[in-house]
Amino acid sequence: MVNREDVHYFGAGPAPLPTPVLESASKVLLNYNNTGIGLTELSHRSSEANAILAHTQSCLRKLLDIPESDGPDGYQILFLQGGGSGEFSAVVYHMVSAWLGKLAKEKQQGLDQEAEKMKLDYLVTGSWSLKASQEAARLVGGEHVNIVTDSRKARSNGKFGTIPKQDDWTPTKHAENVALTYYCDNETVDGVEFPSLPGSGNFPNLVADMSSNFLSRPINIRAHAAIFGGAQKNVGTTGITLAIISNAILPPHASMAEPTLLRKLGLPNGPIVLDWPTISKNNSLYNTLPIFDVWIAGQVMQRLLDQSPADKPPRITAQESESNQKAALLYSALDSHPDTYHVVPDTAVRSRMNLCFRVRGGDEGVEKEFLKKAEAQGLLGLKGHRSVGGMRVSNYNAVPVAAVEKLAAFLVGFAKEVEEK
Repeated sequence: MVNREDVHYFGAGPAPLPTPVLESASKVLLNYNNTGIGLTELSHRSSEANAILAHTQSCLRKLLDIPESDGPDGYQILFLQGGGSGEFSAVVYHMVSAWLGKLAKEKQQGLDQEAEKMKLDYLVTGSWSLKASQEAARLVGGEHVNIVTDSRKARSNGKFGTIPKQDDWTPTKHAENVALTYYCDNETVDGVEFPSLPGSGNFPNLVADMSSNFLSRPINIRAHAAIFGGAQKNVGTTGITLAIISNAILPPHASMAEPTLLRKLGLPNGPIVLDWPTISKNNSLYNTLPIFDVWIAGQVMQRLLDQSPADKPPRITAQESESNQKAALLYSALDSHPDTYHVVPDTAVRSRMNLCFRVRGGDEGVEKEFLKKAEAQGLLGLKGHRSVGGMRVSNYNAVPVAAVEKLAAFLVGFAKEVEEK
């Protein structure tokens, strides 16, 4: 029998969870808080569920120093379903409605001509931001989507793996026409991560997909209109998506376009379950929220808080330090054997979360041998995404330092074996 402590899992998601959290989860599944009812059986509208929701929201505010004000400078924390892919659509529906609602409030005539100028700016730096831009084009038409940068065009092989210099970007010239500016902070498939906030955050209506590096470093919350991320990487279980939404783009601080106006202009009305104002108004309880998944997220966040100084917000800096340490160990092992390993992304944009590399230039036989020997040592989940191949080490928060040290030693040992042949 293989025990949990016998293996270390580096899969890209669903990702590992802290063992103590899972041990507690096994108990609350049967009997939560001495109610005699399992947590998955409790009503999402019960007092217990509301307490779990409030605790998780509070933890996240402390970890990332999220403004609490009810005014336009504050932010709402939403728990949704549909994953990052659902939010590809949600951001379009909401940001287009908010942009058009503001325009309708300012101008009573000529809305159709003004709406034709609307642009959705996308920074395409990997597979996920590409999919997001394609979804935007599907919903509102390609004529409204502006690709600010496409990283594939900056590499001779036509593949992702870099982020072009900002001087080469082509944002929409007139900022007032931009309903959103979209970027994916960490590209899980391609191993590319923004080393810092794009353009220092000086883009209109900035929206970030942070699914795979959420809670691994501080975030400049105030530079964003919206941030979202699936929970299944660094936060919890598959089933919920977290969103941090500026009050400035929510009623009553923002005017949303009426459905009739959107239809008149040929623009889509989104499903109600993806509607941020509706979800916010109902404190994430518009429909049945999987409260067990929220509880898991809250327990993971509480552990992060417990390891951080209480008087130094944002309280994610301890985890940031550990994430950097683990990534440095792995990249050092890979870089020390360039004849065996080739890290795919450019050095300046290497992801701390998803380390993508090839073995012996992508030699199929050697890469199969690599995976086989790694698995024999209990090092699992190292195969790259099916669309790009190769290897991928997902260095998420719950992967312990000891696991990374063991993997680094394996990388060095395997390289020496290959090089001696």
